[in-house]
Amino acid sequence: MPTRRDITALLAASLMIPGQGFSQSVDLYQLQRDLINGTPAEFFAALETIKQRGLPDMAAGLIASMRFTNGPNSNISKALSAITGEKDAQSWFDWMLWQERNPQVIPDPSFIKFKREIFLAIDPNFKIFLDPQDIQPDAMRIRLEEITWGGVRKDGIPSLDAPDLIRADEADYLQSDDLVFGVEINGDARAYPLRIMGWHEMFNDVIGGVPVALAYCTLCGSGILFETKLASEHDPLIFGSSGFLYRSNKLMFDRTTHSLWSQFTGEPVSGPMTRQKHVLVQRPIVIDTWTSWHAANPTTRVLSLNTGFDRDYGSGVVYNDYFTSNYLMFPVDVDQGKVAQKDFVFGIRQFGGAKAWPLDAFRNTPLINDEILGRQIVLIGDAETRTVRAFERGTRRFEVGLTSLTSDDDLDWSITETALISSEGQKLPRVAGHIAYWFAWNSYLAANSELYEH
Repeated sequence: MPTRRDITALLAASLMIPGQGFSQSVDLYQLQRDLINGTPAEFFAALETIKQRGLPDMAAGLIASMRFTNGPNSNISKALSAITGEKDAQSWFDWMLWQERNPQVIPDPSFIKFKREIFLAIDPNFKIFLDPQDIQPDAMRIRLEEITWGGVRKDGIPSLDAPDLIRADEADYLQSDDLVFGVEINGDARAYPLRIMGWHEMFNDVIGGVPVALAYCTLCGSGILFETKLASEHDPLIFGSSGFLYRSNKLMFDRTTHSLWSQFTGEPVSGPMTRQKHVLVQRPIVIDTWTSWHAANPTTRVLSLNTGFDRDYGSGVVYNDYFTSNYLMFPVDVDQGKVAQKDFVFGIRQFGGAKAWPLDAFRNTPLINDEILGRQIVLIGDAETRTVRAFERGTRRFEVGLTSLTSDDDLDWSITETALISSEGQKLPRVAGHIAYWFAWNSYLAANSELYEH
């Protein structure tokens, strides 16, 4: 992983790949470069010039430089205060939050070349995501200034493509309370342990004849299952991890066009795919303990430890410090008025709307009858294991019976991975949803989502 000193040296030696076709102010571009690879005299002269110019369009360049400069961040922060009027922000984390809250501040065009140059100094392979025409403001669905480096190079978190699976009775490496991502499509049941997927964050596979990808953002606590066959494409898309983040959420990419996609929304955010209105279709997925998943799905297959990569796949190893803390690794502006930033929620984005249910709502009851935009649903959940399944319920209301669910028309219902099935053979379909930390759901959906209050 390149250090700040490595990046500074690369920039100073001009080893980056220069951008083409940028509308730029050469002087402003050079001022931004001097913040990272200039001499001390050039560093302070650049800050003074930016302060005297007094326009906030240089804020993005100043904020980006804070993470990689050898100069004092305190002086950059003072320059930022001078051109923006913001007095409370101090660190890079603070200023990134300020930037998220102030989308009206448009960076000078020279920032595009400067930001691209920083990324290419980290990893020249990032070039495939950074075609100058694709990172212009009117070509992107997110702001370039909010894209951050996640600490790894392209494919530094390697995806598992058509990974090896084993029978349940061969999975002796699993402990009973290990959490797995459980998927069942057309009778094909699979278990993908989080202790493995935390190292890879993506698999591409075909389950029950359906090409799918699990996009797991460890920082967001969210694993989302997407169909990968688009109507406009001959072959299914294959996804990988770009190494970039947006609001602490991974940006994945497809290996056909190298467009960047939001892991959280399943939409392309830059590159050729943004020229069409693609949205990946979600499939139901559940987090459950290995014992519970296996009991409900006795024919399940399980991800093998033979992934082709050398990782410590032990229980509680990957990201343990992050998962057990309340802090965020990267800045995100989040409303914590009702839910703490790293509390888990179960979210549904279906039926033309979105709604989130805090997992705490299931601590006193395993079943919630609710609705989303008038569509009646029932949710069955366990806060301790992050296990939630949602189903349409029509006009019925449900309660928990001795061995199954009971509806108010005196029918017993069994829970499967695809539907609730009544004793008379009626079926109520599963609704796709997923677990996430509140900060991720709030950051991406905010006012566009309902919040269940209990």
